[in-house]
Amino acid sequence: QVHLVESGGGLVQAGTSLRLSCAASGRTFDSYAMGWFRQAPGKEREFVAAISWSGGSTSYADSVKGRFTISRDNAKNTYLQMNSLKPEDTAVYYCAAAYNLGAVVRGTPTDWGQGTQVTVSS
Repeated sequence: QVHLVESGGGLVQAGTSLRLSCAASGRTFDSYAMGWFRQAPGKEREFVAAISWSGGSTSYADSVKGRFTISRDNAKNTYLQMNSLKPEDTAVYYCAAAYNLGAVVRGTPTDWGQGTQVTVSS
């Protein structure tokens, strides 16, 4: 399995931007899709965005469309660019890996990071 470590979270004001990063290791030869999920206190974990192994296909939750952008590079890093942040975006954000994009969207990835806190103040 792949080991995932998120970074880039923090406290920001509404309307500003933040970029989350997910560093992957341990799966050098496997191709995999990546995604981001988030969980606010007292709420269930929810899907945010996903990207195919090649980066050619992406998927977003309706709540973040037009504001968030998921991307990846050839160094096993996955990013989530978050623009126009809102207080309701406050949550712990997790990156995840799966065999394909569909598995990420369905919320059934095989590997998860430990999360990074994003807090958006108004």
